[in-house]
Amino acid sequence: MIAGSHARRGFTAVAGLVMASALVVSGCSSTTNPAQSAPASTGGTLVVGVTSDPDTLFPWKATQFQAVNILQTIYGTLTEFDKDLNVVPGLAESWDTSTDGLTVTLHLRKGVTFDDGSAFDSADVKSSLDKIKDEKTAAVAAASLASVKSVDATDANTVTLHLTTPDAGLLANLATVNMAMLSSDDTEAGLNTTPNGTGAFKFSDRKASQSMTIVRNDAYWGAKTKLDKVEFRVIPDESSIVSAMQSGNVQFAVFDDPLVAQTAEAASLNVAKTPQLSYHVLQLNARKAPLTDVNVRLAMQCAIDRQQVLDTAAAGEGQVTGPITSPAFRSDPASRPCPTRDLTKAAEYLAKAGKPDGVTVKAIVSQGEYSTSVNEAQNLKAQLADAKITLDLDVLESGAYVDKWIAADFEAAVALNGGRPDPDGAYSRYFTSTGNLNKVAGYSSPELDQLFAQGRQTSDLAKRKEIYTQISNNLEDNAVWIWMFTSYTYTATTSKVSGFTPMANSSLQYLRETSIS
Repeated sequence: MIAGSHARRGFTAVAGLVMASALVVSGCSSTTNPAQSAPASTGGTLVVGVTSDPDTLFPWKATQFQAVNILQTIYGTLTEFDKDLNVVPGLAESWDTSTDGLTVTLHLRKGVTFDDGSAFDSADVKSSLDKIKDEKTAAVAAASLASVKSVDATDANTVTLHLTTPDAGLLANLATVNMAMLSSDDTEAGLNTTPNGTGAFKFSDRKASQSMTIVRNDAYWGAKTKLDKVEFRVIPDESSIVSAMQSGNVQFAVFDDPLVAQTAEAASLNVAKTPQLSYHVLQLNARKAPLTDVNVRLAMQCAIDRQQVLDTAAAGEGQVTGPITSPAFRSDPASRPCPTRDLTKAAEYLAKAGKPDGVTVKAIVSQGEYSTSVNEAQNLKAQLADAKITLDLDVLESGAYVDKWIAADFEAAVALNGGRPDPDGAYSRYFTSTGNLNKVAGYSSPELDQLFAQGRQTSDLAKRKEIYTQISNNLEDNAVWIWMFTSYTYTATTSKVSGFTPMANSSLQYLRETSIS
């Protein structure tokens, strides 16, 4: 359920149902619970092994997983997710919603300060939300505020949101670090050097391509962290991180390679296996030839055996997925053209496109952000070759990949995209014509615009589920992207670490409850 005021009605009730459904994902996440490894203690430094440096320290533009996860420990949001992905209070300690769903009143916590000592109040909330909505900011979550017409700082501790329509996903969308509350005095340039948040930890120092350190925020409004410091140490290879953990130089890491996780378990490290909302996908830019032709895209879709990609890249650790991974709205992967590989159909689609002799598609691939990317790309290349489709791979380091991805400077992209508990937050920014990441998505249509509007405005869970099923089918029927599989993260800890809770959205927020003996 949603924690907040007793006056919640309409769309806020829907968000509660959505989050409760997330229990299916995260409630059975751990095979081994590192929280049982050691007695609780206070103090000390936890060293976390990560494979790459965060590419930005500005939360409104963070898309890289490492950046998002680190920044979520420093910055506060109006709402938060608990371990089961229910929406709970954050910097807003409660909220009221009008009976027509068009006004949301947020009651802010008193006495909260930023790391620089300045007070957090309603002016900062209004400034943050207004700037996120402003196209000039280029905030990656701007579409999450599409329903917000205006923001009033009613008094120092009260903010009123005026909506154009009821918004079933708004409270969940406010919980992401891309919606972090920033001081109205701060700038992007300044925050990229010295983050200034209200979170459980605060920024200490950074050594480019080597490490970033955060320390306990003694002024934090919630329970103080047990750890004095957390150092995120860059070690580009996951296997090397396991070695560093064996030697005691690193105590904590999150892996996405199941074979590395098996090595970690064999090395007597504690490993928690958690299913993720994120999804592996081959993004197709329908605004660039030859992918402007839906038949070429359908040919690619029919030429790919998704289970083979999963088996090859991730040792079968996961499940084939459709577009929507949110538990209450999960897509049926069988409801797509060519639910299984069909080279005959692929050839028919190429013939319809006037390309019977095949096509060449250039694809960007990230190396370093997640471990399975190159193996996925190579398997896709081999499968598509059987259908006379040449996938020309451009393997890039993480930062260069993100730059090209944000600029939509690609025909296709092998990607791991973060999922969200509510599908509006996950996809409206991509596949609506006004979505701030629509350029990256490469596709929109009037039908999708209308469906997303209906999904946002509807307060009935069953009706929302029907709407998002239509959205999923529309995306699949037009082969907008090629969704492949969801997988797991594997949280590895040494015996000295306790108290961490892995989450299905990959958040590291529970470092604030972690201790090291």
